[in-house]
Amino acid sequence: MLVQTQNLKKMFGGFTALDDCSLSIKEGIVFGLLGPNGAGKTTLLRCLLGFLFPSSGAARVNGYDCHKETVKAHQSLTYLPGDAQLFGSMKGRKVLRFFSRLRSDCHLSDALQLAERFDLDLGRRVAFMSTGMRQKLALCVCLSTRAKVTILDEPTANLDPTVRGEVIRIVDEIRKQGRTVIFSSHVLSEIEEVCDRVVVMRRGVIVRDLNMAELKSKHRVHFQAPLGKIQVPKEFASNVTLHRNGSQVQLDVSGDLAFILNWMVGLQVSSVRVEPIGLRSVYDQCHRPIEAPHVDLPKIDSSGIAEVSGHCPEMTEVDPQAPKNPLSTPFPAKARGSSAELNDGVDSKEDIE
Repeated sequence: MLVQTQNLKKMFGGFTALDDCSLSIKEGIVFGLLGPNGAGKTTLLRCLLGFLFPSSGAARVNGYDCHKETVKAHQSLTYLPGDAQLFGSMKGRKVLRFFSRLRSDCHLSDALQLAERFDLDLGRRVAFMSTGMRQKLALCVCLSTRAKVTILDEPTANLDPTVRGEVIRIVDEIRKQGRTVIFSSHVLSEIEEVCDRVVVMRRGVIVRDLNMAELKSKHRVHFQAPLGKIQVPKEFASNVTLHRNGSQVQLDVSGDLAFILNWMVGLQVSSVRVEPIGLRSVYDQCHRPIEAPHVDLPKIDSSGIAEVSGHCPEMTEVDPQAPKNPLSTPFPAKARGSSAELNDGVDSKEDIE
């Protein structure tokens, strides 16, 4: 396997950011990491890159240990971080030229072609680029490197829909070249469109490992049927899961739908609706929202005054002499001092110039 992790765990003090993570990723696929913010996606990627030392477990890229043989592992990687930092004083073209000289597998001609596809103005200095333009520039650097493994952490953040679609097409082109892409995102539609295999993470734990070809072959059939027992034929019972609530029937079907639809003809069904199960259904199962506790709102009487019962110990009396505008509040005594003390940490005129 090109990328492997074994019982990988990372703790920050008493907080477990990554727990017992074991993965095997082969060549020539787009591997998706899906989860909300804080799920552990970036922590996993940084362990693969050797930026974080794991609390336990191991990670290998192209046969090299990510922490004991970091330099050799990096020779097989190219990485787009979620918060890429570039040289503000350089113009876009100079940035591409600079990075193309750092690695033999980073090609300036490829980077210039990507910039054209992204409609990126390379004559502007990075400091004067918008957030989306800087993201495009970072993508040009990363995607022009012909490494065995391309790691993209939220690659479409801050991009408009047109450029997002172009990034997805480029990722597909990289896969067709036989290279591997690790695509981290919390945008379901992007993951579903481009990935061959998807791992769903929650609170540092891998909760689902999905083959997207199999998932796309699954459908959910809703219909109404007369009350009574519905017996699924034995020849395809293993591919069907039946749920019933009164006259409402739901079938989760794997594979071809033709045999199910032919069987349903004899059931006197109505209101038939067929939909793909899709990634959204699986994701919602893994990340069900926590219901907020019910809070009784105060009642409003005819005068518009809220009726509040009970006493809140956290409330304190307000000094009527205190200034009402917080901006007019003077500095506290400890903050008062000389102008030099108040300007501590602020650049001087000479520093600014």
